[in-house]
Amino acid sequence: MADHGYESGRLDLPFVGIATFGKRPYQPDWTQLEADVAVIGAPFDAGTQWRSGARFGPRAVREASTLFSFGHAGAYDHEDEATYLPGSVRMVDMGDADIVHTDTVKSHANIETAVRAALAAKALPVVIGGDHSVNIPCINAFDDQGDFHILQIDAHLDFVDERHGVRFGHGNPMRRAAEKPYVTGLTQVGIRNVSSTAKEGYEDARVMGSDILSVRQMRKLGPEATAQRIPEGARVYVTIDIDGFCPSIAAGTGTPSHGGFLFYEVLELLQQVAQRHEIIGIDLVEVAPDYDPSGGTQILAAQVLLNLLGFIFHARGYR
Repeated sequence: MADHGYESGRLDLPFVGIATFGKRPYQPDWTQLEADVAVIGAPFDAGTQWRSGARFGPRAVREASTLFSFGHAGAYDHEDEATYLPGSVRMVDMGDADIVHTDTVKSHANIETAVRAALAAKALPVVIGGDHSVNIPCINAFDDQGDFHILQIDAHLDFVDERHGVRFGHGNPMRRAAEKPYVTGLTQVGIRNVSSTAKEGYEDARVMGSDILSVRQMRKLGPEATAQRIPEGARVYVTIDIDGFCPSIAAGTGTPSHGGFLFYEVLELLQQVAQRHEIIGIDLVEVAPDYDPSGGTQILAAQVLLNLLGFIFHARGYR
């Protein structure tokens, strides 16, 4: 038999193999999850009010994440003098929640089921959307997980109560979250310019416990002072809308808004929050890859997620 050269293992370059998140193992049996991190795709975009396409977000972000498939050695950061995501951090890809076309209720229920499976396995759920409405079933799944605070990075407040009967679209998730008795407050960062929420929505948000900061307001504060605004001791769920970033680096989204964050502004905020708080869940939404032929938006999304996971588990003592 010809020598295939595999005796010493495979090089396994980023463009080789099946594109799971970070090239980590795929676990389709959600009753057999043994992991610290469980990645879930939520390819639902029927909640959008303008350009669709975020249904292809999970697939694109997974493919982009293969660029950062560090393997068991982890990723060394010479600035922090730290190795992030070593092999001791067990990460699996659960695949996608099943989406039923035109049926928001059923699709959201399937996403909730996936998140509940991750939580039952004591894994940190990381949900890749999909439009921002997928946050609604994510937060629903935490109804037995105790109290927590939400950090939202987004161009839009997403605090619409109801519009023409719509209560579960991508303009509603933070309103639905604030209604939960176990959500103790929200820190909403990056909100700017002409938003999807009317003045009354901003007033309601503040009454219901929101701290709202624009990009310019956060820049004046800096990431450390911004992180300090989150109540001390609060457990934190992080929801990241890719349109929180400037479309100059994240064009691949349905509702771009100029004047957004650049990479390190968000990264430094997330690092501060990961050091100060227990992060209990993550979603990253609104990547619509067809609007960015360069592929840069999904690379940004993958890089943000992997860095955030690195910060979380480094703070938890994984070395």
